[in-house]
Amino acid sequence: MPFIRLAMAQSNPIVGDISSNAGKVIAITAKAAEAGANLVQFGEMVITGYPVEDLVTRASFVSEAQNTVESLAQTLLEKGLGEVAVVIGAPRLASAPNGWAIANNAAFVLQHGKVIASYNKHHLPNYSVFDEYRNFVPGHDACVFELFGIRFALAICEDIWQAGGPVARISDHQTQLTLVLNGSPFEIDKDDRRLSLVRNLASTQKTAVSYVNLVGGQDDLVFDGDSIFVTATGEVVARAAQFEEDLVLIDFDGTNAELVSEHEQTKADDDWQVWNALVLGLRDYVSKNGFKSVVLGLSGGIDSAVVATLASDAIGAKNVFGISMPSKYSSDHSKDDAAILAKNLGCHFETVAIESMVKSFESELTLSGLASENLQARMRGVILMAQSNNSGHLTLTTGNKSELAVGYSTIYGDSVGGFAPLKDVEKTAVWRLAKWRNSFAIDRNELAPIPENSISKPPSAELRPDQTDQDSLPEYEILDAILDAYVERRLGLSEIIELGFDAEIVEKIIGLVDRAEWKRRQGAIGPKITGMAFGRDRRLPITNRYRG
Repeated sequence: MPFIRLAMAQSNPIVGDISSNAGKVIAITAKAAEAGANLVQFGEMVITGYPVEDLVTRASFVSEAQNTVESLAQTLLEKGLGEVAVVIGAPRLASAPNGWAIANNAAFVLQHGKVIASYNKHHLPNYSVFDEYRNFVPGHDACVFELFGIRFALAICEDIWQAGGPVARISDHQTQLTLVLNGSPFEIDKDDRRLSLVRNLASTQKTAVSYVNLVGGQDDLVFDGDSIFVTATGEVVARAAQFEEDLVLIDFDGTNAELVSEHEQTKADDDWQVWNALVLGLRDYVSKNGFKSVVLGLSGGIDSAVVATLASDAIGAKNVFGISMPSKYSSDHSKDDAAILAKNLGCHFETVAIESMVKSFESELTLSGLASENLQARMRGVILMAQSNNSGHLTLTTGNKSELAVGYSTIYGDSVGGFAPLKDVEKTAVWRLAKWRNSFAIDRNELAPIPENSISKPPSAELRPDQTDQDSLPEYEILDAILDAYVERRLGLSEIIELGFDAEIVEKIIGLVDRAEWKRRQGAIGPKITGMAFGRDRRLPITNRYRG
């Protein structure tokens, strides 16, 4: 009777570290084989990491990846794993290069020391964070093969998101199991859309589907895993963990499937998913870029409190260095709240007062109003970057999406840093995440890390006496609703006013967003969690007079 034990290998590769990624494939395959697996499936471009962007336009890079695939097949054989079929993703040199693009985004099946089947990705996404049409040559042919008495087909990620192509012809080949290799970044609610797509593929093509996704942070993207196996009837047999590597074992006889590994994933709420996406994105950016620690300013406010807590969860509080930098306008409660947060987390904490430094600059310059306020923020930026240079810390900037949208930050001041954990998190969501994280701690009988006063007090940059954010901005609930309409849903001025917002406020906010584009171009990257993150999702000109 036909039978396979499939290992869905949800792994975390590092872009460009080809030899290390191949070594991980060998180690995971050996572990899967020990558990009785005879078929191991990895995610998209697991040999090179993903996305590789313009690296894949270099012939040397593609050749090394392609040679690694071939040598990997031989190494598996030499290690006694030749009977196991291993499905991996990697680029390969295209038979017909298309100008700039010289490679296919490919999937390979390895067994008995050689490549026994392969497939080139057909649909090349060219939207949002994806630019594959620029970098790859599309494939055209289906890949159907037989192993262990079962008929398989291959597909890669976007091929099941778009109509047409080889995937639309899978049922013509009486395919029993379709192996889909994926590099699908996290977005809020995307897990539900993926499941719908996988079930649709199963029902329309009359095939069971094994959907294996990457996991891990890569620059501003977070791959959340959440790999899925469904039968041809759409029954969900297994879902892998989110935000961590996982190995899920499935027994499949051509029709029926059974979960073998001890594994159970419960549907997590949005706040849990977002928090873990931010933690993973930060952790991998730190580790994959060779940092050991981070430094950030602790103001006592909600944003810095949440970033410090994320950092402590990501890399451990002992590797987080917080600096309080009070000015003459800083309130006692802000200084106290920063100290309490650091104590709760157990992170490093020091105070560097900036008043004398600011006075030194002011004695040489004639400044007033906003210029004087920004000087304070820039002094703090100088201190943070000096500590970064001195000790090798990665500087975290603490601005949130709402502030970045309207330019409510000081360029080269509080915006300095190499990574912005809250870049795609609007202000109202920052408060919600803070409350969630405290509740999560309390439910586990742990100390709630974020001081209640940081959550409840009116937000303020404290750059002048009695300042609050609402001196120049509407309430954040209103601001975020307008930003959602303008940035996320891409509505115009008149359309947003028709939703019931005050016309004067809408005009002001749209003007602020457009005029702040130059700041955002210079800002640090941060984890993408929405469908319209600043950066690669939203691309607008800096010089722009359109206000519609």
